[in-house]
Formats: sequence, C-alpha cells, structure tokens
Amino acid sequence: MSRYIGRRTFVEGTAATLAGAGLAGTVSAQQSEDADDGDGEQGERGERGQGEHDDGAEDAMTDDPTLVAHRGFAGVYPENTELAVEAASFGGPGTDTAHRRADVIEVDVVPTADGTLVTFHDDGLAGRDGGERGLTDAEGLVFETDTDTVTSAAVLGTEETVPTLETVLDSIPPSVGVNLEFKNPGSEDLRFAESLSEDALATQKELWRPYTERALSLASEYDNEVLVSSFYEAALATVRETDDSIPVAFLFWDSIETGLEITRRYDCEALNVPRNMVQGTPLFNDEYYVEGGFSDVDLVEIAHGEDREVNVWTVETWYQAQELGRAGVDGLIADYPTIL
Repeated sequence: MSRYIGRRTFVEGTAATLAGAGLAGTVSAQQSEDADDGDGEQGERGERGQGEHDDGAEDAMTDDPTLVAHRGFAGVYPENTELAVEAASFGGPGTDTAHRRADVIEVDVVPTADGTLVTFHDDGLAGRDGGERGLTDAEGLVFETDTDTVTSAAVLGTEETVPTLETVLDSIPPSVGVNLEFKNPGSEDLRFAESLSEDALATQKELWRPYTERALSLASEYDNEVLVSSFYEAALATVRETDDSIPVAFLFWDSIETGLEITRRYDCEALNVPRNMVQGTPLFNDEYYVEGGFSDVDLVEIAHGEDREVNVWTVETWYQAQELGRAGVDGLIADYPTIL
C-alpha cells in the first residue's frame, strides 16, 4: 500500500497527473447525479475507488495546511456517511461545486457484531450518554449489533444510513487521502489515551489484531494514501505489526507527555493533537496543560525536528485555521470546508 503523503507532495503529484491529461488549471466536480441515493454504483471491482467520477483536482495553494474533512465535514453533512465523504471529496453534493474539496477525508472505523467494518464515531448507535446526541434512530452498541441493523440506521434524522467502510472507500477518489481513525473494536475495558504496561498491551493487542488486519486488508485494495490514527496504543501497535509501511498517528488527549511517549515508541509519522495544545497561538490552554511542566512545550517545533507532521483537531473557524497555520501546523482536521 502507498504511504501517506503531506499536502506538498499531494499537490505536486496531482499537478503532474493533470498536466499529463491536459487538465491542468481546471476544476472538476463531476459525481454521480444522485450522490445520496445509496445505490453505491462505483464501477467494477477492478477499479476500486474510481467509480464514474471525473477525478480532477482544483489548483491548490501549497502554503496552506492540508485540509482534512473531519468525518466528511461534519459541520455541513451527516457525519461519516457516504454523502459526506463524496461531497467532501468533490467540493459539494451533486454536480455543483459548492466549496473547496478536501485533501484528506477522516472517518471513524468500528466493527459490527458480525465483524463488518462501518464508519461511525460513537460506541452507541444512539450516541453517547444514553442517546444524548440522537446520532441515529437505532439503539445498542455498534459492536454488539448485527450489520443489517447498523447499516439501516438513519444518521441525524436524514435519509443517509451508517455505511460500511467498503462503501466509503468506494466513494473517495484515489487522489484524496484517507485518515482512518480506529475506534473501539468491541470492549468497554479499553484504556483510552494511556501508555500501557507490557502485560496490558499484550492483552489488548489480541482484541485489536483481527480488526486491524481486516481494516488494512480492505484499505490495501484502494489506491488512496492512508493514515491510521487512534487514541488507543494497542491499535497503533497492531498496525505496526501488521504492515509497518502504513503511517500512523497517535491522537493526543489530556497529556502531552503521554502523547509524545507513544508517538516516539511507534515512530509515528504524525501527531494528531487538539487545537488548544498548539503553543504559540491564542488557542493554547496553558492552565489545562500546565500539570507536569509541559505547558511550554512547542509540539510543532518538536514534531518537525523529529520529521513528523502535526495535524490539529477539531478546527471550526477561519480564525482558528489562520492562527494554527501561522504556528506552522501541517494539517487542519476541520468540520467546515470553508475555513481556508
């Protein structure tokens, strides 16, 4: 499988492809006429990820950070759905380009009780805290629910249903990268955003390994550049053991020290960090991260010094994007396509 590439490489490669096809300098937003009809008509299996789409790309400003569509631009479209990833990939639903296309699509991956991988964020179909989010019209834990029930659940009151990972990958053109965030594979006892002891890591890797192998095997059938991220150390460990050519990123949570420890342990290609962890911006929360003496740590400087990229979540406004860009981050994991 191809390695994940940053925005500069993406832009150069795309420009060369378009020039060779006589399409340099043009913008293409061709999709299926009914991107949200759910028929999944994406061409032959030998053309995975291609479909009937015209895979042109807009001119890009190479000084901009990579634009990563968080759950397929969750502020605009029903998150993690086929419609969301198609619209984010091509600059809007249908045949009209409404906004800039994403460079990378981020989706959450979790297995059903049958082992089928779907793109969904929460453990529960109704959302967190007994359905506070009202995420779908179904109930139950995803990993304890059969595939038919999960994929029939309507997302956020729309006609979009929870898609399989295969459906989502079919909907993203090869020139757009994919960030697969590995969620809970089927246990309420996982250690979230923690550095594990040797024994705990060995135990949790056994839970993750079948899930990781299925996800990477499926992703290998597509030509998209891939990055795997997770809050769970065992997830990154099993990715490294399954295919060490796949780039990984640890998702930082409430400890800069833990994040750097795990990042270095697995030689992660990227750090996916919350926006208030980026030193040198008005967004930095020095009170929250002062414990342990890490409030003055410049993660961007450290990461770049170690040849790693810094992707920031979740970016919601142009102001946040501007300040993070000035701080030198490499990727903006954003809910809205217009932040740049």
